[in-house]
Amino acid sequence: MISLGNRVIMQTTPKSLRLHIGIFGRTNVGKSSFLNMLAGQDVAITSPVAGTTTDVVEKPTELLPLGPVVFLDTAGLLDVSLLGEKRLERTRRALDRSDVALVLAEPGVWEEAEQALVKELKEKKKPFIVIVNKSDLSPSAKEFSETLKSAGAQTLLCSSIIKDGREAFMNDLKRLLIQICPEDFLRPPALIGDLVPSGGLAVLVVPIDLQAPKGRLILPQVQTIRDALDNDAATLVVKEREYAHALQNLKNPPAVVVCDSQVIMKVVADTPKDVKCTTFSILFARFKGDLVELAQGAAHIDALKPHDKVLIAESCSHHAAEDDIGRVKIPRWLKQYVGGDLKVDHFAGRDYPANLKDYKLIIHCGSCMLTRGEMLFRIHQAREKGVPITNYGVAIAFVQGVLPRALSPFPAALSAFEKERLLCR
Repeated sequence: MISLGNRVIMQTTPKSLRLHIGIFGRTNVGKSSFLNMLAGQDVAITSPVAGTTTDVVEKPTELLPLGPVVFLDTAGLLDVSLLGEKRLERTRRALDRSDVALVLAEPGVWEEAEQALVKELKEKKKPFIVIVNKSDLSPSAKEFSETLKSAGAQTLLCSSIIKDGREAFMNDLKRLLIQICPEDFLRPPALIGDLVPSGGLAVLVVPIDLQAPKGRLILPQVQTIRDALDNDAATLVVKEREYAHALQNLKNPPAVVVCDSQVIMKVVADTPKDVKCTTFSILFARFKGDLVELAQGAAHIDALKPHDKVLIAESCSHHAAEDDIGRVKIPRWLKQYVGGDLKVDHFAGRDYPANLKDYKLIIHCGSCMLTRGEMLFRIHQAREKGVPITNYGVAIAFVQGVLPRALSPFPAALSAFEKERLLCR
């Protein structure tokens, strides 16, 4: 039984921390009815008219024992309507966002569209389950399911309109999801807990972010505090002006100091050399992506020349402040470092350009609004195009000359950065 407190936690868990489960299949295979069955309520419009689902429908819920998840109901494959191509583009984006895919098929129907979808899922290393829907309408459904199993696909029979079979189906679905679920969601990586011993102390230097809701800290700061507590460590939270004084009042030095990227120079100057320090953005570079690759990407800032094209990608689409970090400060610092003007493009939210190869460097935000799988896929896309990629915190520490110090808690990333920088010079 879930307590009221747990329900509140489930409902307020950020979408970026949930397992994203995409629902895919041809038009009128029953995806929306299937989502309604999973959710136990009508969250998607259903109709016999092909193409009823015009955009991705998201349904956050709790799927024990996996925990908080988001189901993504997508427009149908083979949509031949006037808006079909745009709908399919949204479906492709949902596929990139998905950590796990549920491929719906009708009994006996496994043609080019389904084969192409499964091929793409395998290429992108996305685990999937084939759901043979409408099994109540065809006596051959079980035989068809066995054929798919013999081809190596995990399969389940389902009738999304027969409510009596929901509980048994959900138990089977959970069992298979646990088997194929990415390891990150079964044993998520630590954010800061592995940097602080049990009973140890982390000092968090937290400037008040003007873009945060009044009276609140921003999400990365809150998550770092929670992760430290979950790992039996303590946190001391101070603003940058009080940091040096707070440090002097400590009986023992902290295990690590974490600060906002924009005050990294001051914090490094105020921190004893034997105390490791880093930034929230660098913590998230590891938590949500591949810190080694993002550290290597920062070394390529040395190779930038005036008029080169740089992509700055944000995962959120907030209203830009007057001196916005991604749209104003980072471009200014880059131009100062390079010694000339640069062509800087900005993409926000779910937008991520297809022409990555046109850029000399990609600088991504901390990705607190993306899933780990989504961020890793963006890094993979950059790698495929041969374009170095880094993130806000790593890039800021680099141009301000303190990246080796900011990578001090992460020896593998520091070593990769130093080796790559020698190659870029």
